[in-house]
Amino acid sequence: MVIVEYRIDRRSGVPAFQQIVQQTKQALRLGVLVPGDRLPTAKEVAETSTVNPNTTLKAYRELEREGLVEPRPGQGTFVRRTLGRPETGTDSPLYVELVAWMSKAAGAGLEQEDVAALVASAMETQYAAGNVAATAFTTTGSTGATTTRSTGE
Repeated sequence: MVIVEYRIDRRSGVPAFQQIVQQTKQALRLGVLVPGDRLPTAKEVAETSTVNPNTTLKAYRELEREGLVEPRPGQGTFVRRTLGRPETGTDSPLYVELVAWMSKAAGAGLEQEDVAALVASAMETQYAAGNVAATAFTTTGSTGATTTRSTGE
């Protein structure tokens, strides 16, 4: 049995129900939740996350509307489909590389907010043009020169 614990950040400005939706989708992408898994009840989420049960129900309705979960009367809410792909799991080589990079960033003294800003900037650069196939990346060498490369895939 998979136990999902939602962490609600009241300072984020993001509504609690939306945080539950986002965290559930992340768990679906990472393979933490798979079809057939039961989500915690609204009462369980209320006890662990101190949110109103209606907040959780609102999040679950949104996930149901998107076809990701399905309520089963008297049984709970169950995962209907996943968002994960093999290359997005926590056992994938990309994840291992990302953890190593995060370790280097922390070792360099970067705070979580710094890392989040770098990741957001890199994602914008990579995905903004809608061209995921042709990977472009920019590096700054020890001389301070900036180089942009494209794989042209």
